[in-house]
Amino acid sequence: MKLSAGDRLLVIFIYFLLAILAFLSFYPFWNAAVISFNNGTDTMRGGITFWPRKFSLENYSVVFEDSRLINGFVISVLRTVIGTLASIAATAIFAYGMSKSELIGRKPYMVFCIITMYFSGGLIPTFLLIRELGMFNSFWVMIIPGLISVWNMIIFRTFFKGIPAGLEESARIDGCSNWGVLMRIVFPLSGPVVATLSLFTAVYHWNDWFTPSIYISNTDLMPIQTKLQQILNSNIMAEQMAQLDAAAQGRMNKMRAVTTKSLSMATMMVATIPILCVYPFLQKYFVKGVMVGSLKE
Repeated sequence: MKLSAGDRLLVIFIYFLLAILAFLSFYPFWNAAVISFNNGTDTMRGGITFWPRKFSLENYSVVFEDSRLINGFVISVLRTVIGTLASIAATAIFAYGMSKSELIGRKPYMVFCIITMYFSGGLIPTFLLIRELGMFNSFWVMIIPGLISVWNMIIFRTFFKGIPAGLEESARIDGCSNWGVLMRIVFPLSGPVVATLSLFTAVYHWNDWFTPSIYISNTDLMPIQTKLQQILNSNIMAEQMAQLDAAAQGRMNKMRAVTTKSLSMATMMVATIPILCVYPFLQKYFVKGVMVGSLKE
C-alpha cells in the first residue's frame, strides 16, 4: 500500500524516536565497557565517551588476579543452573495444583500465598530460621528459601488454566495419572512461559550477592557476585589508605593504573556478560511468555 507524505513522515519520526531510545538504552553499557578498558588514572580526568583513551587491561588483571574468582564463578554457575531448574519445577508443580478448581482449600491457600508477596518476617527472624534449619553456611541456603516464587506461580497457574480441558481428559482416558498429565501434556505445551520464567529466575540467581553475604561465611561457597563485591571493597579501602600518603599513592599508581571507578566498571562487565549471553537463545519466547494472562476470552 502506497504511503502518503504524512504517513512517511510519521514512519520516519517513529524510527528516529526508536533509534534514540535504543541508543539511550545501549550507551550506558557501552560506556561502562569503554571505561573498564581504559587506564584508571586517565579515567579520572573524565571525558571518556565512545572509545578508550588509553587502552589498558589492568582493571581486568586486578579482578582475575584473585584465585578465589574461578571458584566463585563455578559456584555461581551451579547455583544458577540448579536453582533455576529446582525453582521452575517446584513452582510449576505447585501452580498445576492451584489451577484445579476441585482442589480443597484452594482459595485459602491462594490468600496465604498473596500475603507472602507483601509481608515478610524480616531479616533477623529469617536469619534465625535459616540457622535453626541448619542451612547456615550451606550451598542450599541459596536454593531452598527461594524455591517457590508466588508471582511465577500465578503466571504458571494462569497459563495452565488456558490449556484446553479436553487434552487432560483424553490423557486420563488413556490412563495418565496427575503426574503423567503434567509431564506429558502440560509441560510440553508450556514452552514459552517456562523459557521466560526460567530466564528471569536465572538472572535473579546470577545477580544475587546479598543472600550469600548474609548467610555464608565460608569463602569457598561464595558466588562470583559476592566475591567481586569484596574485591571492589578491598580496592576501595586500599585506594583510600593510599590517598593518606602521597608516596604510597605514587607507588600504587606506578604498580597498577587502577581506580575505584574503572575497577567497578570491570567488575560489572565480568558479572554481566555471562548472563547476557543467555538472552538471544530465549528471546523468541518473550513476547508470548510475558503476555500470558493478558487477555481473557
